Order: sequence, then structure tokens, then C-alpha cells
Amino acid sequence: QVQLAESGGGLVQAGESLRLSCTATGKVFSIREMDWYRQAPGKQRELVAGLTTGDITNYADFVKGRFTISKDNAKNTVYLQMNSLKPEDTGVYTCNGLIVYDDQGGTWHGWGQGTQVTVSS
Repeated sequence: QVQLAESGGGLVQAGESLRLSCTATGKVFSIREMDWYRQAPGKQRELVAGLTTGDITNYADFVKGRFTISKDNAKNTVYLQMNSLKPEDTGVYTCNGLIVYDDQGGTWHGWGQGTQVTVSS
């Protein structure tokens, strides 16, 4: 019933910006929690930013001051604004969410398929 889909990735030069979107579709009552991860070829997946219950945000040290996570409840969408991009930010960015699907608090937890971000120097 619930799906997550990312968009907004692309090819940019160092210093430029991108805004990624993660939209929940299907039977969606609200987004309770959402995390953004990234993975470069040959490297482990790492947590980039998170939005938890109470809309508390957290960020990895390597993106603090450059990235911002936010939510639009009306659109069931979570955004990741990425500024001052660096080549080491290159990777596949994926969202992982905890979704409430009814008014009794039923939840769904899953992943999107990911969107590619490539930053050239």
C-alpha cells in the first residue's frame, strides 16, 4: 500500500546545489520518521540526515552546515537540500521512512530505490 520514491539527483559541479525529494504514496496518513542515506561504489552505506518524531533533525558531521532536511506534510514529501556540494558527496541517495498509514497508528517501514548524485571537480 505504501511506496517511497526519490527524485532530484543529477550531475553538478563542485560548489553547486541540488534538492532531493522523497515522496510517500499509497495509503499514507503521515510521515513519522525519515532518514537519508548515501552509498558510493565500493563503500558502505552511510547515514546523511534524519528527521525523527517531533520533527527533530540530525546530520552527519560531514554535511553539517551544508545540507538541510525538511518535510512538507501536505505533499507527504521529505526534502534534502544540498548546498556547496563536493566530489566526495557523489553516490546513490536513498530515503528510509517510518510511515503511519491509518488513524490507529499502524506503521509501514521501507526504502526507496535511490537517486544518483554525481559531483565533478
